[in-house]
Amino acid sequence: MILLSLPYTPDVETVAEDEARLTEEIVERMAATNRCAFERHRHGIRDAHAKSNGLLVGELEVHADLPPELRQGIFAEARTYQVVARLSSAPGDIHSDKIPAPRGFALKVMGVDGERLSPDIAGANQDFLMVNFPVLAFGTIPKYKQMLALLEANAHAPDTFQRLVAGTARGAKELVQALGLEPGATLEGLARDNHHPLGETYHTQAAIRFGDYIAKLALAPKSAEVRALAGQPLREVHDACMRDAVSAFFAEQGAEYELSAQLCVDLAAMPVEDAAIPWSEARSPHRPIATLRFPAQRSATPGRQVYGDDILSFNPWNGIEAHRPLGGIMRIRRAAYERSSAYRHTMNARPRTEPSQPSDIPD
Repeated sequence: MILLSLPYTPDVETVAEDEARLTEEIVERMAATNRCAFERHRHGIRDAHAKSNGLLVGELEVHADLPPELRQGIFAEARTYQVVARLSSAPGDIHSDKIPAPRGFALKVMGVDGERLSPDIAGANQDFLMVNFPVLAFGTIPKYKQMLALLEANAHAPDTFQRLVAGTARGAKELVQALGLEPGATLEGLARDNHHPLGETYHTQAAIRFGDYIAKLALAPKSAEVRALAGQPLREVHDACMRDAVSAFFAEQGAEYELSAQLCVDLAAMPVEDAAIPWSEARSPHRPIATLRFPAQRSATPGRQVYGDDILSFNPWNGIEAHRPLGGIMRIRRAAYERSSAYRHTMNARPRTEPSQPSDIPD
């Protein structure tokens, strides 16, 4: 039985007294790390999800006959949007794919209507940023600050040490599961295997406004070809195996994914302010709202790699009020993403532009 969805009101968020101070400290620390990365590479990169694994163009078809609680925001009508998606690896530096890491799927829906969250960002697009596990290891701003030192140390450690950490975490995760327990988000993040990125299910992790309601989104393989890749390790693991696997797949065939929404039915059990707490599928299952389709294409041409790395930006606050990001982690991302994007574009002497049609993306 699907429980009654809770309505969105501004008071579902709770801003702590010291949030502004913590946000400033965290963003400055991330900026310092990003400046160090620039000096290593002599090139501006993102301070999260720095490594691209492919850039795709496609379409998002909103399902017809959705129930009223799912006909919200950009999903209010049955229509088809043009999209661009960037597949990535989560660290804020460029590492070998021999090191297991969380993978990202950033989706930009083009030509949406509605009140803009960030009018200073040009265009009329809606960004949804997703990662291939459902919760964050650091679900609140204070916890994120505590975790930042660990994340930075691991990101800048030698490759051999990072592989050792991932291997140890996988062993610990298997032991926890053997005892009938659920591994924590930190362990999940460190224990990622080198599975094919196109077979993964991706999650917004933190909550967003979903029109009149509150939700988390997920993107799961739908067509047989990508469903067959779920949980499958790559045959060859090398420095750029993720990019090469995506490129080889789309050189020969297309893919479909199902976008679904999980509505909040209980703020105590499904909190907005702590993104480390999983929302119960038993109490509120993910429900399909749209189909994402990508035709066969070249996903990693030189033009696309440069466009995705140096020009294109994704930001959860680039969108409409009906899909406002919710919770402390989302609020801190507003400052962090804007600073990172401005720095990257300035240091690379590249304009920041928002695509309005698929032809804006290089072949």
